[in-house]
Amino acid sequence: METAAPARVQALAEAGVSRLPAQYIQPPEHRPTPSPSPIAAALSVPVVDLSTSTADDAVRAACADWGAFHVVGHGVPVDLLDAVRAAGLAFFRAPMEDKLRFACDPARGAASEGYGSRMLANDDSVLDWRDYFDHHTLPESRCDPARWPDFVPGYRDTIAKYSNSMKDLAQKLLCIISENLSLPPSYIQEAVGEVFQNITISYYSPCPQPDLALGLQSHSDMGAITLLIQDDVGGLEVLKDGMWIPVPALRDGILVILADQTEIITNGRYKSSVHRAVVNAEHARLSVATFYDPSKSRKICTAPQLVSENEPQKYRDVIYGDYVSSWYSKGPEGKRNIDALLIQH
Repeated sequence: METAAPARVQALAEAGVSRLPAQYIQPPEHRPTPSPSPIAAALSVPVVDLSTSTADDAVRAACADWGAFHVVGHGVPVDLLDAVRAAGLAFFRAPMEDKLRFACDPARGAASEGYGSRMLANDDSVLDWRDYFDHHTLPESRCDPARWPDFVPGYRDTIAKYSNSMKDLAQKLLCIISENLSLPPSYIQEAVGEVFQNITISYYSPCPQPDLALGLQSHSDMGAITLLIQDDVGGLEVLKDGMWIPVPALRDGILVILADQTEIITNGRYKSSVHRAVVNAEHARLSVATFYDPSKSRKICTAPQLVSENEPQKYRDVIYGDYVSSWYSKGPEGKRNIDALLIQH
């Protein structure tokens, strides 16, 4: 949630601060590791070519083993991916007074639309070293392009076009994931219901003490599925077998991140991916995340077909809006919000 006058990380970085302000210093146990272990360095996030005949099997393995994977051959033109990255960069490189015209409204609560620097409602939480612009793109009833920047040529059209492409890709992937679990193709899509989609462009400024900060703290996403693209700087890491694995940038690749509601629906067969963003001292980094989520009134339940005597139901049903409120008030911290729904057997 935005405070009345939030500090913009980009403004701090451009002012040349040499020491990290205290509110951005992570506790020692959460700080980034200086270099990955040889085992971690040898692991890499799977890349699935959706245009091949083996795509479904590759998605199944990636969902089961990782919860995060790149897709290529997805049918989204690379020119559109580049245009979205360029639009985001143009916004963050614009004068501060232009950006502030589109600032989040603190009265609208956590994760309100617009230009922000602080997403959590909890005042005690350590701040992420990032600024962002959050767009509400679906359903159409909550989409208001007048809230999006008007000073970058083609910005609004680019975001609208990208939103439609990401919705189509998310639904295609959810069909594959459903079928891989012997569910009807539309099962997860129908369990999610009317889609609420946000597109968040994050800008991670160079950080004076990157070993003490995080661009985005460790968390799993709260919705159904997330689709992410990034520039060539790198900094995203996913947690695999207790190790942080860097995710390389692929210009034509889209990173698929399974989120918590998919873990609930699939009874934990497919787990949401814990991930974070690290920062560096030299280069700004940009990423664009598209969140495909249920409505806040939607009740999310485990698929009964995936529950048996040998595999009892793992998670309590949950109203998605209650889940979101918990996430924003308590903070994400790994997977603590989904773990709170675990049924004790």
